[in-house]
Amino acid sequence: MAMQVGGRGRMLADVNVTPFVDVMLVLLIIFMVTAPMMTQGLQVDLPQTRAVSVLPKESDSVVLTVKADGALFLDKYQVELGDLEGQVRQLVTNQKKQLFLRADKAVPYGTVVSVMGVVKSAGVDKLGVVAEEEKTAPAAPAAKKK
Repeated sequence: MAMQVGGRGRMLADVNVTPFVDVMLVLLIIFMVTAPMMTQGLQVDLPQTRAVSVLPKESDSVVLTVKADGALFLDKYQVELGDLEGQVRQLVTNQKKQLFLRADKAVPYGTVVSVMGVVKSAGVDKLGVVAEEEKTAPAAPAAKKK
């Protein structure tokens, strides 16, 4: 803040906003660079199906991911199977959030069922399952008969 003594005994006070603008621009650039990195999720090869609904992006949902190697993640944080029930109860049941299950298609069916059992015992009544839309080859045009 700069102060100048003006004529006739008056003091003039000016606020120098240039450093403030510089800091804000630097913060904006940092945010623009890091924001795309924060939206990347865990790499999972999802099974495909015909009817797929879009996974909600609201903060009132939690995604439970089972990777191909059997590792479990609640959103981005790794969880052991033994700790899963307590974590789900704390993050989903107590906060009344929705839970979605993303499992790699290479994960054995028994593993997925045991994870679903733990989730059910944690008090989750509704569990959404995430899949990718089935990629179908375009049909060849039918040949006309003469």
